[in-house]
Amino acid sequence: MGRSQSLPRGGGDPRFGPDADDTGCPILHVDMDAFFASVEVRRRPELRGRPVVVGGVGPRGVVSSASYEARRFGVRSAMPTARARALCPGAVYLPPDFAAYSAASRAVMRIFRDVTPLVEPLSLDEAFLDVAGARRLFGPPAAIAALIRRRVAEEQHLTCSVGVGPSKFVAKLGSTRAKPDGLLVVPAGQVLEFLHPLPVSALWGVGERSADALRRLGLRTVRDLAEAPPGLLRRAVGEASATHLHELAWGRDPRGVSPEQVEKSIGAEVTFDTDVTDPAEIRRALLALADKAGARLRAAGQVGRTVSLKVRFADFRTVSRSRTLAVPTDTAREMFDTAWALWGVLAPREPVRLVGVRMEGLAVAEETPRQLTLGAPERGWREAEAAADAAAARFGRSVIGPASLLGRRDKHRVEKPTRP
Repeated sequence: MGRSQSLPRGGGDPRFGPDADDTGCPILHVDMDAFFASVEVRRRPELRGRPVVVGGVGPRGVVSSASYEARRFGVRSAMPTARARALCPGAVYLPPDFAAYSAASRAVMRIFRDVTPLVEPLSLDEAFLDVAGARRLFGPPAAIAALIRRRVAEEQHLTCSVGVGPSKFVAKLGSTRAKPDGLLVVPAGQVLEFLHPLPVSALWGVGERSADALRRLGLRTVRDLAEAPPGLLRRAVGEASATHLHELAWGRDPRGVSPEQVEKSIGAEVTFDTDVTDPAEIRRALLALADKAGARLRAAGQVGRTVSLKVRFADFRTVSRSRTLAVPTDTAREMFDTAWALWGVLAPREPVRLVGVRMEGLAVAEETPRQLTLGAPERGWREAEAAADAAAARFGRSVIGPASLLGRRDKHRVEKPTRP
């Protein structure tokens, strides 16, 4: 997507690049490159290398996204399409397909959440990540950023730019400067060296009018603004904005990454292409759903106490059954065993349209004492599934099938549901 500001790329400055010191830089800003246009090129490979513009194609249309080939002609997002046609008449102009972009966005966000549950989406094509808790599994922040970029490229055939920094504001500036298809680290000890040479328009909250007002006062760079008397700033932009901009100009941004919402339950469900009556197919579906739900629980650092089974029949009638466990868990195996037992209690004979598995009664895993069952091994399903999570984060979950939850004998056996 286009940006209202243009910052010089940082690749030529060894202080700010993929190999810079990332100590104290837990925040990533990931920004997809020309997202809508890139999704269109992905499904139309013959357009690769050509100028592509996505947006309203009528006389009053507006550009939503432009490939970098089109940007060389001056085409930018939010520009009238008529103006874009005048600048680049040879481009391919396509109407937006938001369903395709939303699907691509969900796939990309899943990659982010495979690494950390602390993901704050800003739009379909960008998000903040806090990777402080992911370092033990995946290494330092710059290595995590490289891992994300590699997975997005290999799994989604799209590119992204990543900024790594000590705060959200600095990380976002880093990703902008890294574009396209780049990675830039702003070391915590060199924020001001990075920030102060930039134009005042780089600061959040400085639009065209504010930038003009500041420039009229001789404030052209972030350094100028940082060193300006407070009264001068207040006269230019007002009390609230003056305080905000002064803090940013000195690299101070205390906001943390805030995920979209705190979930009260975590689960997954599937709607079958055709109504199902075969218990073997139901069993396979419940296994896959438990695998998904368990991975999401562990990624969120939570455990749950109550397993819920949801069943929707062909006539859209929906029933649910639940069972509370003696000990909270985050393992897919326990969720699956409980869901399958609940299916056995329900024992429906009607065609099924949808099934779902959900864990409720959530608590923070680190704050919940674990209790070994008498005779249970000290290391078992939880460790195996955590290892599978790490492999999935590196190589994609498709390489770790839900069949890994089953033993060799159980994998090929389909039991008829029975009442306990």
